[in-house]
Amino acid sequence: MTHPAFTSDSVAVITGGASGIGLASATKFAGMGMRLVVVDRAEDKLAAAEGSLRTAGAKDVMTAATDISCRAQVEALEAKVVERFGGTDILMNNAGIGMRSSCLGSLDAWQSTLNVNLWGAINGTQVFAPGMIARGRPGAIINTGSKQGITTPPGNPAYNVSKAALKAFTEALSHELRNTEGCAISAHLLIPGFVHTGMIGLAKKPPAAWTAEQTADFFVESMSRGDFYILCPDNDVPRALDEKRIAWAVGDIIENRPALSRWHPDYEKAFSDFINDAD
Repeated sequence: MTHPAFTSDSVAVITGGASGIGLASATKFAGMGMRLVVVDRAEDKLAAAEGSLRTAGAKDVMTAATDISCRAQVEALEAKVVERFGGTDILMNNAGIGMRSSCLGSLDAWQSTLNVNLWGAINGTQVFAPGMIARGRPGAIINTGSKQGITTPPGNPAYNVSKAALKAFTEALSHELRNTEGCAISAHLLIPGFVHTGMIGLAKKPPAAWTAEQTADFFVESMSRGDFYILCPDNDVPRALDEKRIAWAVGDIIENRPALSRWHPDYEKAFSDFINDAD
């Protein structure tokens, strides 16, 4: 079984596509013979990405230096894609930033993070989806979220808020698409694990991390199964541990524990017991 949009006839638009998970995903699509649109703010990386994707088998490659937080630029991009390829079948809203933040800290950090991580995906979806639906062909919208948008660990609240909001948006999008008459577009939330990309700022891949290529392989396999929540493991955290961490986070509400009790000293033993409980 495979997702019906994974064909050589499809056109895929990937934001943040010049490196990391975006480029690895575009390379995976290139191997299927798709026509690709690689979108990135890093103009210097686009030419190299185009060359590698053509080598990987892409039928055609278009690159676009675009700020996805700017609605007008996204609208101009969509018009160029229609002009060149006739439309879009796969939209991967993958671009993201992870600058540091605090609840009482810099407004710029909050605005920059939300503008890219949340509004970039909303802009892409609202601009591209109507045309994708009108094509009447099988397609998909993939939004790259984060486990931090589910368990919301302390340390970078702007990033957590952006990814938590993106989760809620993508869930609502999936519901709307499946209830739209004649719509053959599915929505998916990609939830990466620890992945070695430029965002983590380490030249050498840590042993615990997956490669971007492993993440792309996993999400394509997951979409082919029809998964909406694509919860990726890595070399350190298996799915079973992710499930327990997520369950504990939700349990804070159900059990009326303090917010983020996983990191509260009074709940350290309870959390440890919960994680280590074989049942």
